[in-house]
Amino acid sequence: MSEHTTDAAHGAHRAVLRRNVQRRHLRYYLRAARTSVLRTARSPLAWGRERLLLTGTALLLLILTLVVIPGWASVLHLDAAVQPLHTLPLAVPPLPAAVKDAAPPPAQWHEVAVQPGQTLSQVFAAENLTPSDLQRALDADGGQSNLAHLKPGERFGFLIGPQGELQALRFDRDEATRVTLDFLGTTTMAHVQKRALQRVTHVTRGVIEGSLFAAGNKAGLSNATVFELAKVFGYDIDFAQELRAGDRFTVVYDDVYRDGQFLRAGRVLAAEFVNRGKRYTAFRYELPDGTAGYFDADGRPLRKSFLRTPVDFTRISSYFAAARMNPVLHIVRPHDGVDYAAPTGTPIFAAGNGVIRYHGWENGYGNFIVIQHNRDISTAYGHMSRFAKGPHVGSRVRQGEVIGYVGMTGIATGPHLHYEFRVDGKARNPLTVTLPKPEPLPHAQLLAFKRVITPMLAQLQQVDGGNRLATAK
Repeated sequence: MSEHTTDAAHGAHRAVLRRNVQRRHLRYYLRAARTSVLRTARSPLAWGRERLLLTGTALLLLILTLVVIPGWASVLHLDAAVQPLHTLPLAVPPLPAAVKDAAPPPAQWHEVAVQPGQTLSQVFAAENLTPSDLQRALDADGGQSNLAHLKPGERFGFLIGPQGELQALRFDRDEATRVTLDFLGTTTMAHVQKRALQRVTHVTRGVIEGSLFAAGNKAGLSNATVFELAKVFGYDIDFAQELRAGDRFTVVYDDVYRDGQFLRAGRVLAAEFVNRGKRYTAFRYELPDGTAGYFDADGRPLRKSFLRTPVDFTRISSYFAAARMNPVLHIVRPHDGVDYAAPTGTPIFAAGNGVIRYHGWENGYGNFIVIQHNRDISTAYGHMSRFAKGPHVGSRVRQGEVIGYVGMTGIATGPHLHYEFRVDGKARNPLTVTLPKPEPLPHAQLLAFKRVITPMLAQLQQVDGGNRLATAK
């Protein structure tokens, strides 16, 4: 049999098999044929409806995911949250000793400053404290701090409890001592704390252009230091009439600090003043007895027996004259003193040590004082507004002590001091009268004085051009 005949026989056999399978699975083939026809003949409109159906189904699933399911979850969570809670007592362990013994937070102090004219009782009343609180403070201090005589600017610290009760009071007994009074029920505890003071030394230079105050402030000096400088040279220079533009000064001085903060102006330690071409020097030196004074470079005290000007910083309104037209009486008569115009209330100082011989009213002079200094010399002071408390006839006064205050009592056209200098009862010109020079330091003290002033003299000499140096002391 040929190869072609064999292939034909096999093909016939496969056809028979295929017909038999189709007869057995006729339903399947009919369904498959119908599906195939539908797929090939489906219209675009039918396909769009299917896509819309699928899209809607997807949106529905999204809404269920974002809204319905979280809401249902919150309901379930809320139901769980309202389940009743049960509290069980637990034993708390005791605090460690370190925690129980820890210091409480620092107390908050209320600080107040004393105002001019204010008393301690007024300070307490302003804090709503009672007179009994004040009395407890005074009793606890025992008069050691002179609380009855306050100065403006003094500070007090109050620690007041929640019921307004005074728990503690603190104040400065002096610059270096702080006192704290703790009020514990009926008991008062006083604590005294020493506070260190620091002095910082400065060197400065100034030139007079208008007034001493203006030049001093420009050079960095406080008003208190300018006053001290004027007093140091007040025995030799009359700052009321002898000061000239171009005069110059160099000063070594210190300031006082406490707890790193400026407290006050200190002392003039050394100074040089050139007035009208004449040079004056001054050095502060402490004597063996504890007192201090100012001396020139030769060890001679600058303090003379008498002050040239017994009132601070005034102008001369009338000079000493053998004949002068009286501005009130309009007659010519001698003017036996010098008139220093100054504001009412300006302090007047005793020109020297002595005894008050007259203290009262004198025609023409108003309130009048005469001081007898020795057998030959006396000084007189007129037109005072009032006398200082204390001095009276027969009492001794020291040079520089306040004896009264400038006014215009008696015959006067304005507030001023009428000052007379008398020798053997006769008036002399206070501005030109020769004053005796004091004796210099004894030889042994003079050697110690020279050693002390050597570094200060070097400081005065090295300052130039107004440059200011500062060193801690």
